[in-house]
Amino acid sequence: MPKYLCMQRNLPSADGQKGHKPSPAQMQEMYAQFGAWQAKFKKNLVDMGGKLGQGRLVTTQPAADGPLVEVKELVGGYMIVSAASLDEAIEVARECPGLVGPGSGVEVIEIHTP
Repeated sequence: MPKYLCMQRNLPSADGQKGHKPSPAQMQEMYAQFGAWQAKFKKNLVDMGGKLGQGRLVTTQPAADGPLVEVKELVGGYMIVSAASLDEAIEVARECPGLVGPGSGVEVIEIHTP
C-alpha cells in the first residue's frame, strides 16, 4: 500500500495573530479525541513523526547570509500514513484532531519508493 508524508504547515493568519492556548479541560478533550483518532486509523499510521527541532541546510556551497526562513517555522511536524489512495490519506490527515485548523493545514504527499 502506498505511503504518504503528511506535513503540518503553519499558515499565515489574516490578522497575524496566533491561536489561543487551550485550557486544561480542553487539552483533556483534545487528548481523548486524538486517542480515538489513533484507534480508528491504527492500520494507516506508519510513523507518528513529531515536531521538528534544530536543523541546518547542507549544500556544496556556503549558505547565503540573510534572513532565511527555517523549516520549523513553516512545518510544525510530520507523520507518515499508509493508504490505498491520496484521497484516503487526506481523510486520515483531515480527521486528526488539531492537525487542520485555524493557522495550520496539512500537506499530503505520496512517497515514491524504488
